[in-house]
Amino acid sequence: MDWKIELVAIPVTDPDRAIAFYRDQVGFTLDHDYTVSEDVRFIQLTPPGSACSIVLGKGVTEMAPGSQKGLQVVISDADEAREHLLANRVDASAVDEQPWGRFVYFADPDGNTWALQQLAEQPAKA
Repeated sequence: MDWKIELVAIPVTDPDRAIAFYRDQVGFTLDHDYTVSEDVRFIQLTPPGSACSIVLGKGVTEMAPGSQKGLQVVISDADEAREHLLANRVDASAVDEQPWGRFVYFADPDGNTWALQQLAEQPAKA
């Protein structure tokens, strides 16, 4: 039986600011933006190539804005990802070299944090 993560909530204070950040600066695709009622606005965005999306808006999570910490996304090239973020006015860390991969870190305007990981090269199997 497969268990696939499809949607992760990101708690934000201003949904429109969050759309601008994730779509226009980070590069996620805006999939849905539905106002269901006065109390619920459902906004779904997906990172390029990902099977898992994020949801934000109004009335979609009880978490405090900025409390989602350490979401991790696998990328193919840490240097390229960092340059993309910097070119789009996202404050991104320097590339952090670790034995298990190369990482770039950033936060959204509310303080939710992300780690981008370029996987370490695996030794060839004999």
